[in-house]
Amino acid sequence: MRGTLFNIIQNRLNSKVSGYGDDLLGLMIESAHKQKGMGLNTDEIIDECKTFFFAGHATTSHMLAWTMFLLSINRKWQDKLREEVVRECGTEIPNSENISKLKLVPMALSEALRLYCPVIMTMRQASKDMNLGGIPIPKGMILTIPIPIIHRKKEIWGDNAEEFNPQRFENGIAKAAKHPNALLAFSIGPRACVGQNFAMMEAKIVIAMILQRFSFSLSPDYKHKPDDMLTLQPQYGLPIVFKPFAV
Repeated sequence: MRGTLFNIIQNRLNSKVSGYGDDLLGLMIESAHKQKGMGLNTDEIIDECKTFFFAGHATTSHMLAWTMFLLSINRKWQDKLREEVVRECGTEIPNSENISKLKLVPMALSEALRLYCPVIMTMRQASKDMNLGGIPIPKGMILTIPIPIIHRKKEIWGDNAEEFNPQRFENGIAKAAKHPNALLAFSIGPRACVGQNFAMMEAKIVIAMILQRFSFSLSPDYKHKPDDMLTLQPQYGLPIVFKPFAV
């Protein structure tokens, strides 16, 4: 990844065309050259690109993939979501006004994030000596938080914790479980994902547009093997059978 990004940056710098491109990378390179000694250096630009790709693209992509998987094997919920999308958005491309009226779609996305969260662990460093649930935590200790274990814990989510049930989010995320911060898909607190709202808006629009146009089911060729490859993704891909849907 680093080598690929480095080559892209060098090609932009060596290009005879005026400017460095009208995308995010081009803006960062241009800013670095305008602010001599103050802007980002090449290593920092590469790090930013990796963050945007893995945290901004791959995570949303795999959230959508797992949502499609769950809706494929839970056809009643697929039908419910399609009915809502058609009612609120019709056949037009969803916009900010009608997408905000969707209630079941964000519930289903939240449930997909609970069962198949793209980021399966997060880490925090203790800033001071503290006591966490009776366990002494010294300053500087790194804590690893296993998100899938928390997301499927019956003591928190109830006896149906292993089931796909978007209805649990009907009163919001804070009331979906026995603890208001049980859903950790975007982390919580001051270090929570800065792109959370954008990712959810993006996902709602994509799912709505698919539901408007298609009904879909899981291919018999699918092999269920979630794998941690920086993000949680289907190791053998996610073959889905699509059929045109006419309103």
